[in-house]
Amino acid sequence: MMAPAVSPRSKEVASLRPLPWRRMAWVTWRQHRAALIGLVVALAAIAAYTWTVGLQLHHAYAAQLACRPAGSDACLQLTSGFNSVGGFLTNGWILQLVPALIGAFVGAPVLARELETGTYRYAWTQGFGRWRWTLAKLAGLAVAVTAAAGAISVLFSWYYQPYFSAGNEARNLSELASLAPSLFDLRGVALAAWTLAAFSIGVLAGMLIRKVVPAIVATLFVYSGLAIATGSWLRAHYLAPLVTRSLNVPNAVWIVSQNWMTKAGQTVSQSVLYQVLQGAPAQVAGKDGGGPNLHALAAWQYLVEHGYTQVTSYQPASRFWAFQWIEAGWLFGLSVLLIVVTVWLVRRRAA
Repeated sequence: MMAPAVSPRSKEVASLRPLPWRRMAWVTWRQHRAALIGLVVALAAIAAYTWTVGLQLHHAYAAQLACRPAGSDACLQLTSGFNSVGGFLTNGWILQLVPALIGAFVGAPVLARELETGTYRYAWTQGFGRWRWTLAKLAGLAVAVTAAAGAISVLFSWYYQPYFSAGNEARNLSELASLAPSLFDLRGVALAAWTLAAFSIGVLAGMLIRKVVPAIVATLFVYSGLAIATGSWLRAHYLAPLVTRSLNVPNAVWIVSQNWMTKAGQTVSQSVLYQVLQGAPAQVAGKDGGGPNLHALAAWQYLVEHGYTQVTSYQPASRFWAFQWIEAGWLFGLSVLLIVVTVWLVRRRAA
């Protein structure tokens, strides 16, 4: 019998079989355990501090709520005590660093370190395959950081709960509205979505730049730009804002815009309004010192009587979960797209 000759190279290729995915999970853990352990320690420290301050905050709120009569000196002192708790965390800006730092110090080095040190030349020639190697690493780490962020967002939601409770007038709730840029993405599903997006930005930056430190800087820069653009402009337009011409804007809403207009619908500047108020009584016009106050009821009534209308566009707090799912949806889509692009670049790169 005659059989075609088989070259040694063909035998070697035929003998290679793709390694199981579970083996890559162990490799990913071995390679990135320092970063993952550091992430757990950092989040545990943040959680411990938030929990400690949160207990004080909740106790102060309960004491303030139970105090009677509400206007007494003792109750006012309790309200003051509630306002003084947690000043470091209340505005939310310091906690905005959580997803940014995860993206920079966990996401950016994943591929950048391999490419910078040259170890990818060995890793990509193993039996697992370069694209499976990349996808396994990115998927495993993405799930880990997203789950960690989702867990800590539950704690953040609990921490801020007294500020959004019904009847809480201890603080100006317009500054602590549930849709406010500094607080919205720390609660619900948004924090996990932003963390996944930051991680995806980091891995793509590492693949493109191929050096760890520049990739970290680029990740922080791109993520910050995306977060600022979303909080200052994009989020306000997820749904059409409600419009009111009343002075009494509902509490705990996110005011998108507030302008004075003529009957013809033209926007009026504050300088024009000040000129109109010069003809008002002395107290309204502020002639006794300090100038006119456009937010005062008397000034508002005087301007309305003279044909001007204050138009306020706002997003109500009832849209919180609708905005959460909208934001989480497009961030998830963006993250998947960035990871797919990263895997495609790895497949195209020569080993």
